[in-house]
Amino acid sequence: MYDPFKNRIPEATGPATDILPVLPADETDLPQVAAALYIETGGTLSIVTASNEIRTIIVGDLSVLPVRARRVRATGTTATGIHALFIA
Repeated sequence: MYDPFKNRIPEATGPATDILPVLPADETDLPQVAAALYIETGGTLSIVTASNEIRTIIVGDLSVLPVRARRVRATGTTATGIHALFIA
């Protein structure tokens, strides 16, 4: 299959190269730092940012949160259907 992005350098503003469902966990980081998070059902979201800060925010249904996150915490997270978007 033709991939028009194959020879491009990945950019933070470009399309994600992969998306994975996230199981919130207090002690386990994502496989790599996510470029953004997609949330299907809104609620409270507690994350550890790429700069290792814990942040808790309220997100709505079908939200895209353009923040580099290393972990989605179980403690304090009520949002569901969370997916991490990665840029290789």
